[in-house]
Amino acid sequence: MKKYISMMAMALSLTWGLTACDVETDEEPGGTNIQNMCGYWDVSVSQIDENGEVVYQPEELFGLVDIPLYTFNTASNSTTKMWIDDQGEFWDYKFLVDINYAAGTFSATDVPYNDEMREYAAAKAAGKPMTDEDGNELVAGTATITDAKIMLGAGKNLHGMPCDSISFIITFSDDSYGAKYGYAKHLVTGLRHSGFTE
Repeated sequence: MKKYISMMAMALSLTWGLTACDVETDEEPGGTNIQNMCGYWDVSVSQIDENGEVVYQPEELFGLVDIPLYTFNTASNSTTKMWIDDQGEFWDYKFLVDINYAAGTFSATDVPYNDEMREYAAAKAAGKPMTDEDGNELVAGTATITDAKIMLGAGKNLHGMPCDSISFIITFSDDSYGAKYGYAKHLVTGLRHSGFTE
């Protein structure tokens, strides 16, 4: 008899335990306010002249072919701003850009492009510019993005299936290579990461 009582108690405990975890809600988890513009991208970087003509293909000068790029929402889930981050693969940038979600466009003008540059800019704005060991002022490098667009379904992945694409022109105030190698800007183009390999 004890055996049956123990088994009944166990069965009731499991039943209560399993139903206690049952969350009844009609709420969908949903996405962010700018989910179509957020993602992980595989991009390549060409160098172009002032007229937009390609001076160097991605593999020719810096070898920036199929590098990761991330676009993601802000902590406040803004509908007018998003982060763009190259994970240190190109110019080590991570900064906020202005977006037009309906049009799928984004832009930035003279924005300090990473935490270090933001620190230099904040110190200067506070009237206490930072200096290097020789006493030279540390100037914040800035980035400008133009002609930027995320196009849904406009690209094709390795298997010919439609996928989203991204394209933008970026310049950096501290880019000394342009004068040396004869280019004016960087053209970044790519596709949403699919995970497929050849």
